[in-house]
Amino acid sequence: MAERLDGSGLATPPRRIYSVSELNAEVHGLLEETYPLVWLVGEISNFRVFTASGHWYFTLKDDRAQLGAAMFRGQNRHLRFRPSDGDSVLVRGQVSLYDARGSYQIIVSHMEPRGAGALHAAFAALRQRLEAEGLFDPARKRPLPALPRRIGVVTSRDGAALRDILQVLARRHAGVSVLLVPCRVQGDGAAEEIADAIARAGRAGGLDALIVGRGGGSLEDLWAFNEEVVARAIAACPVPVISAVGHESDVTIADLAADVRAPTPSAAAEMVAASREEMLERMEHLSRRLAGATRLLLTRLRSGPAGSFTLLAARALDGALRQAGQSHDDLAGRLLRGFERALVRRRRRLESLTGRLSPLSLRSSLATRRERLGGVVARLRAAAASRWRTGREALAVAAGRLRELSPLAVLSRGYALARLARDGTVLRDARQAGAGDEVDLRLHQGGLRLEVLGRLEPAEGGGRRGGGG
Repeated sequence: MAERLDGSGLATPPRRIYSVSELNAEVHGLLEETYPLVWLVGEISNFRVFTASGHWYFTLKDDRAQLGAAMFRGQNRHLRFRPSDGDSVLVRGQVSLYDARGSYQIIVSHMEPRGAGALHAAFAALRQRLEAEGLFDPARKRPLPALPRRIGVVTSRDGAALRDILQVLARRHAGVSVLLVPCRVQGDGAAEEIADAIARAGRAGGLDALIVGRGGGSLEDLWAFNEEVVARAIAACPVPVISAVGHESDVTIADLAADVRAPTPSAAAEMVAASREEMLERMEHLSRRLAGATRLLLTRLRSGPAGSFTLLAARALDGALRQAGQSHDDLAGRLLRGFERALVRRRRRLESLTGRLSPLSLRSSLATRRERLGGVVARLRAAAASRWRTGREALAVAAGRLRELSPLAVLSRGYALARLARDGTVLRDARQAGAGDEVDLRLHQGGLRLEVLGRLEPAEGGGRRGGGG
């Protein structure tokens, strides 16, 4: 490669001239090669979501500098939280360059909230303090009722958790009634709302069990269930409480304070409402145990000494039989009453729908709709007639103007239109034609083909005189 001399006579390397795109591409490669993976902490600002692509664009900043960042849909859809402006986060990504703008940025592949460590520490401290008070003592835990008649639910009215609970209860035990005490389950003030909802459910009376929970989310989303006020409200509730917060891997203070912890809201409904098949199976199992115990006792009585022992055993057997029969009858009656209540509700619903679909109701509805349709048709006809009249008037005005401007109107007043026969040139000057040329003359009615004998030149005083061709 040739060298050149500068003014001092020293050799200098040859110049390399880049285009902008070439330089950006080279810097792009250097950045990604030098910083293929970095961890970065900062505060989010200017957070934007592009709906069409699903990509996130934001700025990471600290108190002295800032850096553009992008997180594409393939990575951000795996996050369990949605960041927003002001969030402190820890990200992992690759340093890169957006060539089109020449802007230096980081392409984020992983993100986690920076405050998670602090939240874990707060969780551990509160857990230790409440555990020392005995709030989580297993001796405080109450068993769930075998066949509840009324169940309370504390959760969001619009959340998926409520839908899951109701679907399971309808499938397993249609006779149970549900009392919903709605509240917010995340955000500022949510913990106080949850605690108040639990207290109101406890005061409502008639509840056999209470489900408290929500669907899954990040640690921040679930934090309302890690507040002391919620734990104390659960402990003070007069009915057994089932905590169903998040997914199976999520453990909250509410889970520890509740009488029973369910891994999901659906599982909570499964726990609290035994199905008809399970109840029948349980009664059959008790019947088999009773029959076995009876046979065993009779065998022992036959082989053992008579007298007072025999009398005592007979009395014990009689009492056990009475207790077992009463328990059997009670369970069967409760199960039957539950199904009867469900049947009554369904019958009322059917009667309501039948009334709404009766011929009289349908006839009235049809008459109303026919009357509305007639009004709409009348209005449409009036509007169409008005539009037609307006258009016809406008067309008449336009036709009149067109007739005024038509060359035929001029011809009707005695004028003629002359054209050279050979090429159709319109004649505006006598000098455009010479002797012997054929001329087509357009009149108001028909036309003539003429041969030019000569030109008439304008004469003084307005007359004309003949001229040569």
